[in-house]
Amino acid sequence: MTSEALPRNDTSEIEEMAREHLLQPWEEMQKVGQKARTVIASGEGIYVTDGYGRRLIDGPGGMWCTQVGYGRREIADAIAEQAMQLSYNSPWYSTSGPAARLADRIARVTPGDLRHVFFTTGGSTAVDAALRFAEFFNNVLGRPSKKIVLVRINGYHGSTALTAACSGRPFNRRNFDVDSPRISFLSSPNPYRRPEGVAAERYTDWLIDELETRIAELGADNIAVFLAEPVQASGGLLVPPDGYLTRAREICRKHDILYISDEVVTGFGRCGEWFASEKVFGIVPDIITFAKGLTSGYVPLGGFAISDAVLGRVTGGNAKDSYYSNGFTYSGHPVSCAAALANMDIFEREKLNEHVREITPYFQAKLRTLTDLPLVGDVRGVGLLGAVECVADRQAREPSELDQKLGPRIDRHCNELGLIVRPLVNMCVISPPLVITKPQIDDLVAILRKGIEATQKDLRAEGLWNG
Repeated sequence: MTSEALPRNDTSEIEEMAREHLLQPWEEMQKVGQKARTVIASGEGIYVTDGYGRRLIDGPGGMWCTQVGYGRREIADAIAEQAMQLSYNSPWYSTSGPAARLADRIARVTPGDLRHVFFTTGGSTAVDAALRFAEFFNNVLGRPSKKIVLVRINGYHGSTALTAACSGRPFNRRNFDVDSPRISFLSSPNPYRRPEGVAAERYTDWLIDELETRIAELGADNIAVFLAEPVQASGGLLVPPDGYLTRAREICRKHDILYISDEVVTGFGRCGEWFASEKVFGIVPDIITFAKGLTSGYVPLGGFAISDAVLGRVTGGNAKDSYYSNGFTYSGHPVSCAAALANMDIFEREKLNEHVREITPYFQAKLRTLTDLPLVGDVRGVGLLGAVECVADRQAREPSELDQKLGPRIDRHCNELGLIVRPLVNMCVISPPLVITKPQIDDLVAILRKGIEATQKDLRAEGLWNG
């Protein structure tokens, strides 16, 4: 039923069932059972259609994942054919053609010597499994105290107990017991909100000084991992200052601290490369985690790639009779791997990475045209990732109480106008399907402008703002 509405009675029935029985991520518990989320009936290209027939641009690309767009017959056919040929195999006892072929294909596009791949069920489990490998690694090497994980405030790494403990967004931590002495938080690299008194040209030095000081305080012999997204996505699309990641990588190498680059969001074309670590940010990490764009969201799949140099320290004669006894029932699921292979076929045939590199300057420039709006404080991004941060007072050091209500207001207006925006507090995050065209970017930005203008008008009428 591509681009068509569901029968009205069906949509109403779905809404009622969702209200009565479906508990979804990030539920506002006070309102459970009171309101159903929008029913999405179909998708095509960069658009989704709701149950009542309204077509909307998918601004956030699902959850950063719909790289090749909706309605790709090649992926659907690959899923169906593989399900009929072999719907499942136990990764404990056997393997499958799709899993082996996909591991080989990923190994061909990873940076450096990251040539071994471990498959999981999604991004959270990919990061969890990589962190557990770090535990295993140091235990096998006889370093049981080397277990601390360095992460950044405003980072997001997943929803397992371990990855939630590593996620530094304050709202994610509320009402959960995720504090751990093994997790140490560093400042987020946020040039827009630098510490007071730190000049832009000194900001990278300030961040690196903090990292080196923390290592000295905790002791390098106690630190296992530096876990970092190349771009802090859910933390507000925070693009690090030049030189920060490369210098952090060198410090980790110097102290024998594993560097895990969390590319669950930035991998698979989002920044115009299979992986952003090396070609965009100049680093070759020890481990890269991935998910989302691997299958363009058609089915769940994630994993990590690890360097031969690291793996060689705990394999073969160095293994000491150990087992990396971690895995999932659906590790390397043949149907999911078949979908990923079809997805990569589309990338190569349609030259999607090249398309993203070509269209990125246009996308970023169009977003920056919104800076003339008085409610817009900052526009930033890389590749087909963009964030428009809205603030009532551009001079304020921290978001105000009013700022924290701006994102949902803008999102409501944009939704009515035909655009889904992912509101992160006072930020509008945009990460559309990679197949987006210049005219579609024009439409997206025009609607976003109207949504922000409508919000400005509302705030003035309510006496909340006079900007």
